[in-house]
Amino acid sequence: MTTVSMTVNGNAVSAETEPDTLLSDFIRETLSLTGTHIGCDTSQCGACVVMVNDDSVKSCSILAVQAEGASVTTIEGLATNGDLHPMQKAFHENHALQCGFCTPGMMISAIDLVNKNSDLSEADIRHGLEGNICRCTGYHNIVKAVQAAAAEMKG
Repeated sequence: MTTVSMTVNGNAVSAETEPDTLLSDFIRETLSLTGTHIGCDTSQCGACVVMVNDDSVKSCSILAVQAEGASVTTIEGLATNGDLHPMQKAFHENHALQCGFCTPGMMISAIDLVNKNSDLSEADIRHGLEGNICRCTGYHNIVKAVQAAAAEMKG
């Protein structure tokens, strides 16, 4: 066992874990933050995406020990004082989710995409979200939501 310390959703956490524990498993099982979903265990679907030091990362592709000292944001950390993040509001207002399984990873990926370039075309958004698989929506409303959130996040 090894001790891993990081900041998750603004809170300092420290816990014992096996050295080969994936960050996704650490988040879900050790920290009991179940919004980060595990869909494939092969880094293909994007359901497990979280922010690590302000970059989106598929948390099933890195070990918890690799996030030592990092700042991690999960879907549970997006709202501030009960106010939804602009991406969360846009997904809701644009009906950009159905079953919701891909939604946490999709939102985190979209936030990272918008943070890096808020002037995105539809093609840019579709390309930027290629690593996130949604089997329900057909992506049309997801693209609309990202465009709406980008406009609000730009200010």
